[in-house]
Amino acid sequence: MEASAPDKQESPEIGDFDTAAAVTATLTPAAMPELAWTATQMRTETRIVINAELIAAYQAASSPHSIRALKSDLESFDLWCRRMKRVALPATPEIVADYLDARAGQGAKPASLGRYKASIAKIHQLLDLKDPTQADLVKLRLRAIRREKGTAQAQARPLRFKGPVRDVERDSPRGLNVRALLEACAGDLPGLRDRALLSVAYDTGLRASELVAISINDILEALDPEARLLAIARSKGDQEGEGATAYLSPRSVRAVAAWREAAGIDAGPLFRRVQVRRYKARAAVKGRSIDSISGRETWDLRKTLSKPAVKARVEYDIGAAALHPGSIGPIWRAIIQRAFDRGALGDLTADDLARLLKGISAHSTRVGLNQDLFVAGEDLAGIMDALRWKSPRMPLAYNRNLAAEAGAVGRLSRKLE
Repeated sequence: MEASAPDKQESPEIGDFDTAAAVTATLTPAAMPELAWTATQMRTETRIVINAELIAAYQAASSPHSIRALKSDLESFDLWCRRMKRVALPATPEIVADYLDARAGQGAKPASLGRYKASIAKIHQLLDLKDPTQADLVKLRLRAIRREKGTAQAQARPLRFKGPVRDVERDSPRGLNVRALLEACAGDLPGLRDRALLSVAYDTGLRASELVAISINDILEALDPEARLLAIARSKGDQEGEGATAYLSPRSVRAVAAWREAAGIDAGPLFRRVQVRRYKARAAVKGRSIDSISGRETWDLRKTLSKPAVKARVEYDIGAAALHPGSIGPIWRAIIQRAFDRGALGDLTADDLARLLKGISAHSTRVGLNQDLFVAGEDLAGIMDALRWKSPRMPLAYNRNLAAEAGAVGRLSRKLE
């Protein structure tokens, strides 16, 4: 088959791997959707017709994160097929089952294996190929892996407002708690940014991608003059942009106002990078007399002039773009470490801190708010509404341990003490 450029309405054909490589010369990323480009690179042995319009429609209907995840999964699957001299498109149930076994052997969790299976199914559906993942062999292999490894997912360590307390209203803060972290944030630009970021994250329970997407125009007036509302245009559970609204406490409003004023942010992304440049102090330098220098035709005037003392100083550079979602987890861990170093987490030892930091992620504030709402007596419907959950599965999972402690046996145990 010749590698000629297809007409606008025609669909290119892919033959064996070598032919596919020739076709890719005409299917540039600028001329077709990313997934179609990815498909032309995958190892094949039969003729496959790519419906570029269908793939383009799928990409338009999906979030950028979903597209990146699908491309990444397909590239990993194709790489494994090349190494094992197997065919990626169309894949057989045996190939898919062996691939899932291989990834499980590399430490992949059952939830990740489920995603890989779904990605392989999706590319076969988009290319109008028989879906190999529906075969009993694939389902049984995946079930065997889940039986062996279990399906429980590691949960982010919660960042609760007062820490691990039973009564969120009356108990004093203890352990790792948001209140202490907020109070320990410094008054410089990075500290003001971190205080506002952490306070808003706890109030809203936003995911990292949603948190960094906040712009100044998203903050709205509320009935309480000291509070604000936050318009959430789009979220992981709202791909069609129906929108939602979250509450910002007076604490967060004050923190955001202080950050905006210090950073001079009037429009655009609210949370941005702060680059810090520190300059050391320099003592005064006394210059030499010109008369004491021989060979004046070659002397350097800079060596003869006195230099005044220079004080230590710090300069800040505030970016114009929003923070990257991947920066939120490291920011939480840095805030916690600084708070511990300043003695704000006095009831924690260094060993406690090391253990707790391992579980902290960008999701920790969402889990913490979820648990605080549960302890405060909010019902499941209220928690799902506040954190914009579409299913009760995750909020119930986050509250599993607290529910056991607050359950019948826990209540009886406290009465028997």
